[in-house]
Amino acid sequence: MRHRVTFAVAVAVNVLVLYWPSAPGTGGIPGLDKVVHVLVFLAVAWTGVAITLPAGPLAAVLVVHAVVSEIVQGRGMAARSGDPRDVLADVVGVAIGVIGATWRHDRPRDRPPADRPPARGRPGPR
Repeated sequence: MRHRVTFAVAVAVNVLVLYWPSAPGTGGIPGLDKVVHVLVFLAVAWTGVAITLPAGPLAAVLVVHAVVSEIVQGRGMAARSGDPRDVLADVVGVAIGVIGATWRHDRPRDRPPADRPPARGRPGPR
């Protein structure tokens, strides 16, 4: 349940960041906008995989969403502009989120690898 709430919050933050009527200021920090794009897409991708959404379709939907959001910003929002570099940052976030979460959630947690001896204090395989 907790992961579903986290996913819902990540989606809400993503939508707010992308479709807020005016782009927030970066405070003069170069590249901050791109970092925000990476993070909001990484968060949705990671939490989506965590709630067992299929990684491939999730990544595809997020990439399409990245492209569409920039088209909407460029053509349909007076105070925003579309930027292909934002799409690139979004795709990087999707990739890091999907790959990282898949790796994290596919790792065995409570058993030692078969080719290593068990950790001290833990019984080995019988």
